[in-house]
Amino acid sequence: MSKVQLLLAVLAGLTVVIALFLASCVSSKKGAIPTTSKTAFEDTYTIIWNGYSKAFIYKNSIWERAETFDYYFDVIQKRYNKTWKSVKSLHRVHPGYNGKAGQRDQTMYFELDYKTIRNGVVSGTIQSSLGTGTLETDNEYRNSEINIDVKDASAFMPYNKIRITQQYNYETGKLTETVLLFKLVKGREQPFMKNEEEAYFYVKGSLTTAPTRFE
Repeated sequence: MSKVQLLLAVLAGLTVVIALFLASCVSSKKGAIPTTSKTAFEDTYTIIWNGYSKAFIYKNSIWERAETFDYYFDVIQKRYNKTWKSVKSLHRVHPGYNGKAGQRDQTMYFELDYKTIRNGVVSGTIQSSLGTGTLETDNEYRNSEINIDVKDASAFMPYNKIRITQQYNYETGKLTETVLLFKLVKGREQPFMKNEEEAYFYVKGSLTTAPTRFE
């Protein structure tokens, strides 16, 4: 292979990377197949999340804002005892978005299985449309860390790992989350991009008055 052909191959690889996924927000067409077909309305606790995410890219050893990749998102999270199933939908809002992270509207699937607890730390596994991995949290699911091995990551990709850190503040109905994309090279982490998310949640319940009104 000539140097020109090699360069073209590298550029093509990078283009595919960006098109597949940027800041943890690109879904796979194949996706992850759920392990069960539970659908009963009464056997789950459902939370609906609505939030906004700010994107950053790592350049010259600092994080720089990447506003064109910001997005609004919604998550339907169903908690079945020790298994959670979530569907995340997002929409990139910036008029200057160039399409390099895929289409403006995307959907992803996540399935979390909480398996064991030791010294107050709950451990488990995750499978998703982004890849598979492991997780740790506390017994009230307030502070979580999820590590995902990116599915089908090639040597040309600027990342092959995703780390999601979450803080659930149930009392205020708020979730804060950071999604970090990085590459692990010889045991050393090389940051690529991150998304900082904030969301408020809604749960099943009754209303004592109309939630909105025209004034």
